[in-house]
Amino acid sequence: MYVVVVAVMAAATIVEKYEGTQYVADHIYGAWWFSALWALLTAVSIFFFIQRKVRRPSLVVLHLSFVVILAGALLTHLTAQRGVVVLRQGIPVDTYLTPDMQEHPLPFSITLKQFEITYHEGTEAPSDYISQVVVDNRPFTISMNQIASYRGIRLYQSNYDEDLQGSILAMNSDPWGIPVTYAGYALLFVSLLWMLVDPKGAYRQLLRRAAVALVCCCGIENATPASASPRVLPEETAHRFGQLFVVYNDRVCPMQTYALDFTKKLYGKRHYQEFTAEQVLTGFIFYYDDWVKEPLKQERKPMKMEEKQMLIKQLHQGTPLKVFPYAEHAKVTWYAPTSTLPNTMDEEHQKYIRDVFTLLNGEVQAGHFEVANQYLDKMLEYQQTFGQRSLPSKVRVEAERLYNKVPFATILFMVCLTVGFLLFLMDIFCPSWAKGRAHYSLTTLLFSWLALSCCLALRWVVTGTIPMSNGYETMLTLAWLIMLLTMVACRRFPIMLTFGFLLAGFFLLVSHISQMDPQMTHLMPVLDSPLLTLHVSVIMMAYALLSLTFISSLTALLMPKKSEEMKLLSQLMLFPALTFMGFGIFIGAIWANVSWGTYWSWDPKETWALITFMIYAAPAHQRLRLNYHVYMTLAFLTILMTYFGVNYFLGGMHSYA
Repeated sequence: MYVVVVAVMAAATIVEKYEGTQYVADHIYGAWWFSALWALLTAVSIFFFIQRKVRRPSLVVLHLSFVVILAGALLTHLTAQRGVVVLRQGIPVDTYLTPDMQEHPLPFSITLKQFEITYHEGTEAPSDYISQVVVDNRPFTISMNQIASYRGIRLYQSNYDEDLQGSILAMNSDPWGIPVTYAGYALLFVSLLWMLVDPKGAYRQLLRRAAVALVCCCGIENATPASASPRVLPEETAHRFGQLFVVYNDRVCPMQTYALDFTKKLYGKRHYQEFTAEQVLTGFIFYYDDWVKEPLKQERKPMKMEEKQMLIKQLHQGTPLKVFPYAEHAKVTWYAPTSTLPNTMDEEHQKYIRDVFTLLNGEVQAGHFEVANQYLDKMLEYQQTFGQRSLPSKVRVEAERLYNKVPFATILFMVCLTVGFLLFLMDIFCPSWAKGRAHYSLTTLLFSWLALSCCLALRWVVTGTIPMSNGYETMLTLAWLIMLLTMVACRRFPIMLTFGFLLAGFFLLVSHISQMDPQMTHLMPVLDSPLLTLHVSVIMMAYALLSLTFISSLTALLMPKKSEEMKLLSQLMLFPALTFMGFGIFIGAIWANVSWGTYWSWDPKETWALITFMIYAAPAHQRLRLNYHVYMTLAFLTILMTYFGVNYFLGGMHSYA
């Protein structure tokens, strides 16, 4: 039954890709037989549990928590009411609409007083969507991650009208399902920790075995360069241009950041020939006829080449160069030299914005670079004078410039993979020699971890959010966690150094060469929640531990003599990983419930997370007969599917994204 449930969920995510979300919601997840399947699994599991006469309290509470969670889910399915409340400013509303467009009464009247969108200063990136409403003469503020609860009904900010005179609220009433489900979550959190500390539990037995073992042991294809180099600005002048600020990715950042991204997109590297990224960018701005002839990095997909051509075209038109701030009505807006300027802008500002690039270009073409430097210094002064609150702090600017100077991921993946492969070869052919020099490897790992810590800290300072908001950052965080876990465990298990380097190097390599975008942007308003930060952090810790179980089992398959040692190590990682994953999944469910009123949506991301949890829970049952290392090696495919397959094959992240 366990296998059947897992297979049905996996199949449903594939069906959703081809038939659509609504189809699987109606014919699978919302169908009677799917609920019956879970009920049958629960029933036979209870029967099996009783038949086995399991009496250990930690195990009883752990398995009971899943029964309570499923009971809560059933109550939600049967009794919860969901819909939307459509509001127009000043008009009282006492009904809501269900997905089938049926109108139902509300037990109160709600009136929209005002709807507004707040933006990150100086950009068009929304920071929040806010509805000021009155419910039965009581004022409420409803925004992303801030709900209103009244008479058993919760209201969430969902959408709005284009004219900003209307707001759409999601409505959820689930008085029975939520308390039962949350009680199940509480039991799960307690029992997962209990499982780790229970003196008679399997994990403590593993730790004792490990202690005994320790005592015993203590005895890319590059484009062909053009024959003649294109003209460029002197490095000093290009550097000064890079010191200017620009609105890029809906945030105000140094021009240097835009130059690096522009160069990497065109040439796949942070530079072109001997020219810096700032020289490449300014080359296309001031010496367009020279640079447009330069060969770009070839791509297999025609669409990629079209995107590169479009980037060059937009830059030539001046569209991305939003470098001129102007404050009006307490709001700072940044304009490009080709932007349509507001009629209310005074003539002096308009003339400066229209003419300064023309004057700067004239000095550049004449070779008067000292004068060009003065123009750039004046432009920076202009930005600092009129940019006001929209400019990032000096600390953030310096952090971003330092981050831009050092290609952390590139350097570290080469170091980690090189050291990892060398250690792997030495473990096979010269194990005694490798053991005697382990302290050198540990020192290298420590410095790599410190460098990666610096990288993540800089991104945190620049964005103001924990560096786990996109695929690139989570790959770096996973590598950071694996390095940390390796340093903790390598004294007891020296071979951890080998696959700690290899696994960290693998994740850093993925971040370096994959399609993940290292650009730093503002978070979507719904993602600006401490619960999300906790959810992602805990899930990443689980993935890091499970990745190490994979390497342990793979090592055992390649080196059979180490099979028992690797099994012990893998199981020591497995139990904490399940704890972290259980915490992470259900913290995410609580966050979803707080943010938009449903704690489980059956989208592919969360479905595959549940599948992964269930797959890895099986080997924790030690009476289950498995070829352990083969199973754990294959189980890693579910993590790859959860993290990469869902994103790039099944078509997206969570359903809100």
